[in-house]
Amino acid sequence: MTATPSRPVVLTGDRTTGPLHLGHYVGSLEARLKLQDEAEQYLLLADMQALTDHMGRHFTVRENVIEVAIDYLAVGIDPAKSIICIQSQIPELAELSMLLMNLVTVSRLERNPTIKEEIRLRGFERDIPAGFLVYPVSQAADITAFKATVVPVGRDQLPMIEQTNELVRSFNAGVGRDILVECGALLSPVGRLPGVDGKAKMSKSLNNAISLGAEPDEIHKAVKRTYTDSNHLRVDDPGRVEGNVVFSFLDAFESDKQRLAELKRRYRAGGLADSALKRLLDERLQAVIEPIRLRRQRFAKDPGEIINVLRHGTERAREKAAATFAEVRRALGLAYFA
Repeated sequence: MTATPSRPVVLTGDRTTGPLHLGHYVGSLEARLKLQDEAEQYLLLADMQALTDHMGRHFTVRENVIEVAIDYLAVGIDPAKSIICIQSQIPELAELSMLLMNLVTVSRLERNPTIKEEIRLRGFERDIPAGFLVYPVSQAADITAFKATVVPVGRDQLPMIEQTNELVRSFNAGVGRDILVECGALLSPVGRLPGVDGKAKMSKSLNNAISLGAEPDEIHKAVKRTYTDSNHLRVDDPGRVEGNVVFSFLDAFESDKQRLAELKRRYRAGGLADSALKRLLDERLQAVIEPIRLRRQRFAKDPGEIINVLRHGTERAREKAAATFAEVRRALGLAYFA
């Protein structure tokens, strides 16, 4: 049996399709900050996965690798504690993906709920890039190459974890011993933040996100257009808390939970204006983002140092992935020259 590591091994990744926003911060960045003191943590910049639906915009993907790395550092990720690495610079990940693809059928990939939803959102219908369809396999390779035991994800990503563990079991059964390691999902205590327009997903491409580097006026304008309750026309009207984006954000950023409960009670009963809630939310978001923005500006002045952080982290990560892939090759009888 594979030995259980003394500390959890954590793998998280971001498809580098744009700078990070508040949805990422609440969804996973806070967990990563805590985990870097408790685990062996790898933060993977998944540029190869980003290219599965961004071919022709590859220079943007490259730029976003730097932007996301700056976001990591700005929120407090310490490269001495967490390993920040670039997917495309670790060829063992692509090699492992190729081998794992032999253990899954096209029909199983098409049944993956996460992939089905992403295909719908992008309007691919049957014109699905092959690389995008095998995204779950690529993610499984990323996780298993580092022998990650914990993967922080949102609920929408749970099918990806399930499929990763299916591939682990299939591989281990095929070679007759435990080489790859199953992982568990770590869910955020706060659900995914919706977009400010009330849509389920916060996304830069949907123009409904607040970036971690947002200026004060950007935050203020975003809060002003944040969806509340369309039937709450007058202050005295009873209002709905459920589905109200302002309250979704306050659930994440208001630390005084007793005060928040009282605000919800007053809003439901009538007598609390949307403008008052938005003023409070604006104050909370300005306080959260200001220190991140200032650190971000400082790190952005030295792109050479960002590259050094990425180079060092990628070298360390590749050592781990290469060791796992060597085990995989030996188990499959592919270590011809060893």
